[in-house]
Amino acid sequence: MSDDAIAASGTVHWIGTGLSTGRSGLSLVCDSAARVVLWDRTTERAVARLDALGLTGRAEVRALTPTAPAALAAEAGPGDVIVSMLPAAEHAPLLRLALERGAHFACTSYVSPELAELAADAAGTTRTVVLTEAGLDPGIDHLLAHDLVARGRRALGEAPATARFTSYCGGVPAVPNAFRYRFSWAPYGVLAALGSPARYIEDGAEATAPRPWEATRTRTLAGEDFEVYPNRDSVPFIAQYGIPDHWKPETFVRGTLRNAGWRTAWKEVFETVAAEDPVAVRALAAELAARHPTTADDRDRVVLSVALDLRTADGAHWQGSHLLDVTGTEAESAMARCVSLPVAYGVTRVLAGALPAGLVRAAEGPAETDRWLSFLAARGLGGTYEESAAPAPAAATTTATPSGATA
Repeated sequence: MSDDAIAASGTVHWIGTGLSTGRSGLSLVCDSAARVVLWDRTTERAVARLDALGLTGRAEVRALTPTAPAALAAEAGPGDVIVSMLPAAEHAPLLRLALERGAHFACTSYVSPELAELAADAAGTTRTVVLTEAGLDPGIDHLLAHDLVARGRRALGEAPATARFTSYCGGVPAVPNAFRYRFSWAPYGVLAALGSPARYIEDGAEATAPRPWEATRTRTLAGEDFEVYPNRDSVPFIAQYGIPDHWKPETFVRGTLRNAGWRTAWKEVFETVAAEDPVAVRALAAELAARHPTTADDRDRVVLSVALDLRTADGAHWQGSHLLDVTGTEAESAMARCVSLPVAYGVTRVLAGALPAGLVRAAEGPAETDRWLSFLAARGLGGTYEESAAPAPAAATTTATPSGATA
């Protein structure tokens, strides 16, 4: 067990059975925990979800409703693990409950100021783990970014260099449709995110896109064109990814990926979002959900590209890139697999007492990063890795290895 965190009890409370709860992740938790309790709005929904995932009888089921919020508090105990698969706004109340009960906590979302403050209490008072950013994006993208930074530092040592870093991720239809999109989470959340300005580094300076879609560019991956645009605030991740001071970021962008033709297909959406009328945005979100329903025959696709390009003043050059491209199956969507499997692995690390108390993200040091990447690669989420290097003035060489392998 970690010196800091209290021992896990072996019980996991998995909260929520939405589109991000996949068979791969939940089955891993069922295999690893002594006891799993699946919570949904009704026990009938939880039973149906277990059946759909082929996990009937592998977990207990409970109802967690607004009229009975104390149900979870009554059952959660010291050392249990509470996994929130609910929308981000629901994480803080669940983390508060976890702290009150002395339970560990895990989610796939970004660290909000409120979560960070509560995590400080977990480190100092309850000695429990608060695992965050452990899904796809954020999550796998963090792992791949840390891997590239480590490889780049090994390749160039302490030589000053300019750095160009990009990380683009998106859930898209496996077969592009006229709308150039397949909803894999709440439509309102998708539209609302477009209304948030994006901050990033371009041409060596900070840039802001008040309307992120207006900064859309074409990105070619493995011979296929996509459209990408910056999302949220990329700048804090320069420090989070451990970009050293002797690298000058010329480009640093974390963003979203869509099928080619997306910007044209979404013209109506952009006009509504730009008007900044929340009522109109909610109405359009509901209309789009009805107009573009997801059927049992639809297949989704997740594409994640993370790349780092380094150049020194004397002409030395190193470039590394990861590409994860996963298509959903009848048994499990690509999005559910890519989101739930990493957080489930994180839960196994909590159960094993391998993570420290307080705030923890998916990537916390080289050894842990390698451990997570190796686990994911062994389960089909490795993708491909490409690298080229040109010590000045030598010609470039290219190698390709599975992601997660040790260079």
